[in-house]
Amino acid sequence: MAERKQPTIKRRVTARYFELVRRFPLLPIRNDRELDQATVVINELLDQERLDSAESDYLDVLSDLVGRYEDETHAIDTSDLSDAEMLSHLIEAKSVSQADVSRDTGIAESTISEVLSSKRQLSRGHIATLARYFSVKPGVFRF
Repeated sequence: MAERKQPTIKRRVTARYFELVRRFPLLPIRNDRELDQATVVINELLDQERLDSAESDYLDVLSDLVGRYEDETHAIDTSDLSDAEMLSHLIEAKSVSQADVSRDTGIAESTISEVLSSKRQLSRGHIATLARYFSVKPGVFRF
């Protein structure tokens, strides 16, 4: 019987990646205390002007772990919320201003203001950008 070769992964794992894993290991989140700790790490990474590839990969996986935990334990029915209500909630929950969201996402502040006042709908691109920024699934918005 021929031996199967295992595929090799050609990714560079940096010291920064291991530093992040030591700070908060990439394991399933099991309680709200761990969720709070993960959220602190996520927000610190999102506050950085630029992430290297290791930081970006770590953030992606940690965000997935947070999303899974929240889906399992803190499911909220958002089907009755408009995009304006959801965006307003996310801005308040993250304790940021419309100007912060605009600066950090590249979405014009006038667009954010018009969405919040229900004068404009979000585009698919806006939804994807806002979902990444707020670490939520794009499906929280209606589009």
